[in-house]
Amino acid sequence: MNMHAPQIETAPWSHQATQDDAAYRAQIAYLMQNSAFYRDLLQQAGFADAAAVGGLFDIAALPFTEKDDLRATRDDAHPIGTHMAADMSDVVRVYSTSGTTGTPSYIPLTQSDLENWVEISQRSYGASGMVAGERMVTTYNAGPFVAGVTLDAFARLGVCHIPVGAGNTERLMSAVQFLKPTVLGCTPSYALHLAEWAVARGIDTAASTVEKILVAGEPGGGEPALRARLEDAWGAKVTEAMGIGDISVSLWGECTEQDGMHFSGRGLVHFELIDPANGTPIVIEDGAEGELVYTHLSHRAAPLLRFRSRDRVRVSASPCACGRTSPRIRCIGRTDDMLIVRGVNLFPTAVREIVGGFGDMLSGVILIRPTKKGVKQAPPLPVLVELAEGVAPDDGLADKIRQRIRDKLVVTTDIQLVAWGTLPRTDYKSKLVDWSDAR
Repeated sequence: MNMHAPQIETAPWSHQATQDDAAYRAQIAYLMQNSAFYRDLLQQAGFADAAAVGGLFDIAALPFTEKDDLRATRDDAHPIGTHMAADMSDVVRVYSTSGTTGTPSYIPLTQSDLENWVEISQRSYGASGMVAGERMVTTYNAGPFVAGVTLDAFARLGVCHIPVGAGNTERLMSAVQFLKPTVLGCTPSYALHLAEWAVARGIDTAASTVEKILVAGEPGGGEPALRARLEDAWGAKVTEAMGIGDISVSLWGECTEQDGMHFSGRGLVHFELIDPANGTPIVIEDGAEGELVYTHLSHRAAPLLRFRSRDRVRVSASPCACGRTSPRIRCIGRTDDMLIVRGVNLFPTAVREIVGGFGDMLSGVILIRPTKKGVKQAPPLPVLVELAEGVAPDDGLADKIRQRIRDKLVVTTDIQLVAWGTLPRTDYKSKLVDWSDAR
């Protein structure tokens, strides 16, 4: 079994918090001394100094950090925000977010920060079974975005990396044909789009040299129906990874047992699980569900403390055959993507997973179209479901989908079957909710 840091990855998880306590206390002291944002936040919460904050076992008493809190501190004098805790002369790289909701947020890294991120990514990709000498073709937009760290990680692992980037399917498939990579890295929705694109042109992706598909960037790679569809189309094993730009890329990586993504940030990042509704801690145990909250343990440029990720996950804490002892997760969805339909919380990915269970009759692509602005929606919730190529609309099939969603998610929907190719495909993250009809 390939393992990048076996001594760390196989250590008893029950000892992790105790081992991390000293690093956490040092990080708090660093924040108090160097970060105006956190010094003010902690003092306003009643913690006069680092000693008053205490150790890692007391972390639940501290306030959360929200992304909007950080954005609010940016100005001409503080382009990154007042949580910045290092001098720009010590920064070796600056990434940015996409800025889809406004001005991009900047994510600076010192040399030690960069090294830690590369280490985390090596553990994550090592779990997926990548070994030195393999060729990997990727669609990561690794220019301004934090995914660029993966280039450093692949080089350290000894992988021959073939970066194609998003938006050029023909170039990517040419690379698959001529350079014969064994690994493909992309979002799950793009892997599905590539397979459909290939079928339409008479290309047999299952006969390609691709043996592993590493998916990341959005939930879905762990959905049984979507995973089975991808593995059948490509004749390859699918594993997924997940990170968060403000904390670290590839922070979670799935091993070849395909039973959830292992935490790969041991010793460098601490994570908690909370109830997203009220912020109370949830014990990390088998079957637990909640929102992930992160704290840096050894970060210098712009460290974060109790940062709410908005990723809702389900935990697996039972032993894994791969030998890694850290908990595993599946991402259920984003809490900020959640809809509430007559008091029931609904994640768009949960609808897609149920639709995927109908097999070859459907393409697996859906689009929810709320009729009302805001999180709260009145039933029935309109859902467009795309048929498989050559399949005719069938009222009976729509009724079955509607009933299964009702049975499993306790939500009433209006299922509209549409012809194959009607709903948009993407070379990056899939869009599951369309607000254009909302009033």
